[in-house]
Amino acid sequence: MSLRIGGMGWVTPLGSGVPAVWQRLVRGEEPTPEPISSPIHERAYQIYRVPAAATAGAPAHPRLRRSSAISRFAVVAGLAALDDAGLKLDAASAERTAIVFAISNGGVIYTKRFYHEVVESGAQAASPLLFPETVFNAPASHLAAILGITGASYTLVGDGAVGLLALKMAEDLMLSPGLDRCLVVGSEEADWLLCDAYRRWRLLREAPPVEPFAAPPRGMILSEGAGAVVVSRDGPIEIERIDAGCNFQHQSEAAECVGRVFRALEPSDADLIIASANGTFVDRAEAASISRHCPRANIYAPKTVLGESVGAGSLWQVIAATQALRTGELPPMLHQKAPAGLNVSSAASEKGSWQRALVSACGLNQQVAGLCLKLLA
Repeated sequence: MSLRIGGMGWVTPLGSGVPAVWQRLVRGEEPTPEPISSPIHERAYQIYRVPAAATAGAPAHPRLRRSSAISRFAVVAGLAALDDAGLKLDAASAERTAIVFAISNGGVIYTKRFYHEVVESGAQAASPLLFPETVFNAPASHLAAILGITGASYTLVGDGAVGLLALKMAEDLMLSPGLDRCLVVGSEEADWLLCDAYRRWRLLREAPPVEPFAAPPRGMILSEGAGAVVVSRDGPIEIERIDAGCNFQHQSEAAECVGRVFRALEPSDADLIIASANGTFVDRAEAASISRHCPRANIYAPKTVLGESVGAGSLWQVIAATQALRTGELPPMLHQKAPAGLNVSSAASEKGSWQRALVSACGLNQQVAGLCLKLLA
């Protein structure tokens, strides 16, 4: 079935508001890294945090008084996407709206914090207000309550490709004539424990900049934020195809898995590739498929500037692809080390008249997916 992108919203280390953040990216601006530390170890890491001003417009709702940062990011991005689509939900329209939430680490962070309070101060000192945030579907619950949605609400847990899998689920849900739209949201919060884990897996860089397509790969920088997309039957950008992809067991198999997704999407006529390159083995896997299937396409990887936000990352890519098609602008990919033959966006701002974009998402925990977008006349 033919689905469209009707509205978008995001919360990023460069702020919130799609047009404003997009223009900062086009100008070649970068977020400022911040250190994150832990009382259990002297090692500190550099991450990209969401500035406080980016969520200042969150509604004064009881659900958000003690909710997680993940939930606040998601609410701000989700409400912005609905506003961009020109929607103000009432009881009737809320019944015809579904939510699909994409998350990766989510409740693990709050489980750790709750457990830490018990260990440090005893069970009587651990806040019961924190406990509900330890479940993965807490952000979706908060968002549904704020919007008044009592029907279909789902949470998918995965890696960097989970946002595209959430869009695939939304496509399936929209087969129901009882739904007019689906709000797809992905959100993530940066945490010291996650940084330490990725460092032990040799995927994390000590400090910026991220250097995409470098050989050997030099590592990524974790970030946080949210992305939201309203999927409906109306809008200027058509979702031509979504491929739910495959899984790989070892990093050496990633290139073949990405290649299978590219072949399924038939990207030979794609003008743009919005890649998930983040400074890790992912870059090599995507570069191999781009060289083989669409070497003349323009390439941009937003994670090289915004960082690896995991659960939110692939929805950021979809938003970047949509903005590039809408505006005819493509931000420069800073600090890139692209192999010869790849058309990586490196000028102050690439300009063009593009009709189709392919979004490729290769996650660090063996998930791969992709989709194709088309600009409608």
